[in-house]
Amino acid sequence: MTNSLSKSDVERLLTDPSADTRAVIAAKVAEQVGSPALSAEERAIAEDILRVLTRDAALRVRQALADQLKESHTVPRDVAMALAHDVDAVSVPILTHSMVLTDADLVEIIRCSGGSKQAAIAARQHVSAAVADAIVAADEPTAVATLVGNSGAELREDTLQQVLDRHGADDSIKEPMARRAQLPVTVLERLVTAASAGIREILSKRSDLPTHLASDLVLNTRERATATLLSPTSPATEALQLAQHLQRSGRMTPSLIIRAICLGDIAFVEAAFAVLADIPVHNARLLLHDAGPLGFKAVYERCRLPTEFFELFRIGLIVAQQTGFDGGENDRERHRRRTLERILTQYENIGAEDLDYLLGKLRAAAAAA
Repeated sequence: MTNSLSKSDVERLLTDPSADTRAVIAAKVAEQVGSPALSAEERAIAEDILRVLTRDAALRVRQALADQLKESHTVPRDVAMALAHDVDAVSVPILTHSMVLTDADLVEIIRCSGGSKQAAIAARQHVSAAVADAIVAADEPTAVATLVGNSGAELREDTLQQVLDRHGADDSIKEPMARRAQLPVTVLERLVTAASAGIREILSKRSDLPTHLASDLVLNTRERATATLLSPTSPATEALQLAQHLQRSGRMTPSLIIRAICLGDIAFVEAAFAVLADIPVHNARLLLHDAGPLGFKAVYERCRLPTEFFELFRIGLIVAQQTGFDGGENDRERHRRRTLERILTQYENIGAEDLDYLLGKLRAAAAAA
């Protein structure tokens, strides 16, 4: 064969048929099998040699073959399939890179193989929706984590939902999912609801996070951090760190603070005012809770918050402070419901988006209570 095995190669194979020699010969044949310089007869001979080598007893021979053929567009499909069904050391390069394998081939391999092969397929440059669905159905955690972290994988909304149904408590899967460039709102909502500290940090940096989910992310964070709402032992340091992060990332909005007031998270509200006014939290707390008319007005103006929300902020703070806990089961939910009811009753000029959000929280609180 032209540009393929030389006479010296053949002589070497005859005098030294060791695994090392066979591995070198295997790589040479694999490299030349797609050469346009080969005649049809020479190519057929080369392909037959490859078929023999896929059955070689020495692992290093089959590894050399797979490594050389992994990106070949001309390798016979039966050769690629033989290597793909081999042990992981041989199959992984082929499964990760070979474009000769069809979606049907990949699905077949997923259904009869273990996690290493599935993870190799999940890491391919492009993974079709059908192949992605097969990986999710096989339910190997490592492969699923690789799949959701692969920007080249086509993942339908219902596929992502299935992943969360099965692995909703596994951060090793939720974290790469949270980093995907495109996620349906329904999936984002579930991630926000069950986010751990690390995943909350990732989600907070997403530019496509809807306002209501950004609010949920912050307020859920605060609920996890505070054992009892309005408690004097609330972790003020953590609240301040969160407020500073939100300010730096451009997420410290009037709506977010309004919602925090309505949901009773005064520790976060104090931290938010301190950050916006650039004053210590202790000073912000004194001004917010000043019994006279001047303290709150002064700090509100210093924060440059919208004048049309001044009365809502004022009423909300008064109601949140005056609404107590009853000490029973689901105390927090009932406190939230009473606070929301009183604020919504006393103040009617809430924007449509904020109203929808707070009414949703009110319904949830009522159901929980």
